[in-house]
Amino acid sequence: MNSANGAAVVVGVDGSESALRAVRLAAAEAARRHRPLRVVHGFIWPLLRVPGSAPAGAPPGTGLRHQAEELVAAAVAEAQAAAPGLRVSGEIIDGEAAAVLLGETPTATMIVLGDRGLGGFAALVVGSVAVQVAQHADCPVLVARGAQRAGGPVVVGVDGSVPSRAAIEFAAEEAAVRGAPLHAVHAYTHPTSSGPGDMQPLVYEESQLRDEEDRILTESLTGLADRYPQVALTREVVRGRPVAALTEATRSAQLVVVGGQGRGELSGLLLGSVSQGVLHHADCPVAVVHSPD
Repeated sequence: MNSANGAAVVVGVDGSESALRAVRLAAAEAARRHRPLRVVHGFIWPLLRVPGSAPAGAPPGTGLRHQAEELVAAAVAEAQAAAPGLRVSGEIIDGEAAAVLLGETPTATMIVLGDRGLGGFAALVVGSVAVQVAQHADCPVLVARGAQRAGGPVVVGVDGSVPSRAAIEFAAEEAAVRGAPLHAVHAYTHPTSSGPGDMQPLVYEESQLRDEEDRILTESLTGLADRYPQVALTREVVRGRPVAALTEATRSAQLVVVGGQGRGELSGLLLGSVSQGVLHHADCPVAVVHSPD
């Protein structure tokens, strides 16, 4: 994450209700972190050779670029209303939405966007722009979906991988700035599981299998309490599919954090199957965090 002084939280807007939810979420995030908020709209029409200005003789205040200016202004006003006193700026950038937002990631502290935009296909639970940005971003990506709760824990998925450790650190920081507890969930499957829907917590402390999974979780959280003493930490080992376990934990959470790619994922996957599954099924905002190169 870019921690340089003045690095902004960036939110993508397209005039949809999903984008306005993202604006409110981004405004709260920027205010908590004492960062400015930058509202960005990807203006695709020049790429399609469609004139952005109104044709000659058209009524004043018409034209695609004027419409874009209005939606950015509305988003800026929404952010200022959500977080009075927040420094908010807006900009229209020529280009496709995902490409424009990815161009912001090297200097942003975080990218925030809605789960569905205008023109999204009904069959897609999460829009393609959100997935593309979460796959390729150089900074954490926060997707506004599900319920936006003021209370509840920050949940983080833990699997012992390097991306998982980056997600844990980000989740702990989020819990600290939100004044929230942190709940670490480690889920695993095993041939002895009764089936793909098995999510029963293991309670057999004598079990060698449980001991090994506990060890993975404990080692992943080593030193966290020292770095974030103000954060109340709880942990849970669940036998079951990680997506199902994390989705269940989001029912009462204010945020869930996942690594971009976890243990056992194919190296060719830019966004792991667990991350994608949580993006599609979570009942609260989702943060996707890639490990530094």
